[in-house]
Order: sequence, then C-alpha cells, then structure tokens
Amino acid sequence: MAPPPARRGSAGLAVLLGVVTTLVAAGVYGAVLKAVDGASIGYAALAVGALIGAVLGKVGGRSAALPVVGAVLGLAGLYLGQVFGIALITADVLHIGLPEVATGHLDLVHAAWKDYLGPIDAVFYLLAGAGGFQVTKKLGG
Repeated sequence: MAPPPARRGSAGLAVLLGVVTTLVAAGVYGAVLKAVDGASIGYAALAVGALIGAVLGKVGGRSAALPVVGAVLGLAGLYLGQVFGIALITADVLHIGLPEVATGHLDLVHAAWKDYLGPIDAVFYLLAGAGGFQVTKKLGG
C-alpha cells in the first residue's frame, strides 16, 4: 500500500491568513490581559502560537518555511497582545479613549510594557514561538 500523497497548500495564502490570525489573537490576548488586570496566563500565550500555527499548517500544507513563520508570528502575536492589553489598561486608567492612547501616548504604553516584563515572560514568549512552530509543522505535514 502506497503512502498518502503529501498535502499541498498555498504558502502565500497561509502567511496572509497567519498575519490576520496574529492580529486577531493579539486582540483577544490583550482583552484577556485587561480583564485580569495584567496578569499573564501561560496557556493563553501558548494558545496564541498554536492558533496561528493551526492556520498556517492547515492552509499552507507542507513547506519548510512555514513553521519558522509560525514561530515569528507567535512571538509577534504575544508582543502585540501585551502592548494592546497595556494600551487598554492605560486608556481605562487615564479615562481616555483607545484612539487617543494609540495616537498620543504610545511612548507611555511602551514604557509600561517594558516595566511589565518579568522573567516569566521569557517562558511565555518561548511558549508562543514554540506553539507556532510545532503546530504549523504538525498540521502542515
């Protein structure tokens, strides 16, 4: 009995949808951070990478580059989610709208993000990147 043929996909479409998924996952992660007053959740960090990897793997098929893209997008999704969460918290604390935070207070948000980072965040970034890589590789093959 012959092995099943390799699954083919569209790497370009996978990357496009992976970027969209990254932005959506970052938005959800940021909203969760605000809801829990900035407390980091390891499972959520892993979920960001895994969700991105699932899209890349299912849409892109077998491509040696896609797991690397999954890792990079997983890291980007976690970073953007943290920054978005801090921006939401900043808007709430300052009693201003999110657009005003985004246009006039990004320096404050970025400084708060730097202060927010702790040693455990290295683990969270590792989880997000590894999740993106591993899930892409598993579902793409």
